[in-house]
Order: sequence, then C-alpha cells, then structure tokens
Amino acid sequence: MAQATQTVEKKGFSEDIALPQGVTASLDGPVLVIRGKSGELRYSFLSKKVSIGVEGNAIRITAKFNDKPTKKLFGSVRAHIKNKIAGVQEPHTYEMKICSGHFPMNVEVKGQEFIIRNFFGEKIPRTVRIHDGVKVEVKGQEVFVTSVDIELAGRTAAAIEQRTKRANFDRRIFQDGIYITKKAGRRNE
Repeated sequence: MAQATQTVEKKGFSEDIALPQGVTASLDGPVLVIRGKSGELRYSFLSKKVSIGVEGNAIRITAKFNDKPTKKLFGSVRAHIKNKIAGVQEPHTYEMKICSGHFPMNVEVKGQEFIIRNFFGEKIPRTVRIHDGVKVEVKGQEVFVTSVDIELAGRTAAAIEQRTKRANFDRRIFQDGIYITKKAGRRNE
C-alpha cells in the first residue's frame, strides 16, 4: 500500500505518496500517468490551489493555502491518486447479486452491453452500456464488474443497479433487481 509523509509549511502544505514496487508515475503536461502490472491510468487535474509533481519514487501533492476548501480538495486529489495506484496493481471489483422472486430474470453480456431480459415479465429487454475498460462477468446469480479504474467500475455497477429500480413499488415486497453486495476498496466484515 502507498505510504504518505506530510510536511507543513507556514502558508501551505504538501504530502508525498510513495510508489510501491512495480508502479511508475510520470507527468505528461497536466496529466499524471500511473503505470503498473494491471495497466495504465491517467489523472488529469488542473487547479490553482493544489499541484501534483513526481519526485523520484513518489508523487508529491502540494497545497498553496492552508484553508478548509483547499484541504478538502487536497484530500480528494490524494484519494484519487491512491485509488489509481491500487488499481494499476490489482483491478477493482464490484460484486452484484441477481434477485428475481416474481419472474425468472435472464442477464447476459453482449459486446459492450449488459442485457436484462424478463425483468418483472417485461417483453422489451433493458440494456446498460458497459464503459470502455470495464469487464462484466455473469456467473450464475452473481455479476462481477472489474476495472483498473475504480470510477468506471463504480459507474457501470451503479448503472446496472439503477436500471432494475422501479418507481412506486415497495422494495420490501418487490425485491427483484440486481444489487451491489460488495464494493471495490471496502472490506465487508
């Protein structure tokens, strides 16, 4: 896991995020490029308050001010970079469960589409576009959404879950749908 050291100056502050073995980072203009065994991710970031630099085997994030909005922005940038470092080492996976109590629901992946058939007996299938760089697998009643980029994996999993929600139905009775059971980056204990 990436380790961080923080230095505080009078006006601003900075933090170094150490790169694990096998992970490299470089700057291509305002774009941070992080490479690892699972792939490459780019992080485009422009701000007058927070800057990113690569120094040796670490990524340095520097804040120019020590006020609350800058600290929030700093924390967001740090979290994005740590997620990208983790993703290029091991892809992020969301686990989902298919629940069909009233009608047998059929799901499949065709190309860049996730297709849901017979949801509540509907004749027209519901489809969800799968983002580039995301792999979706269906194994029985489980769906696995995997990507190097946690944001793309999360967006795809959320789109699948949203596609099976129904307005004006009591979810305590009509529990049919596809639900996220385990999120990437979180330990379920």
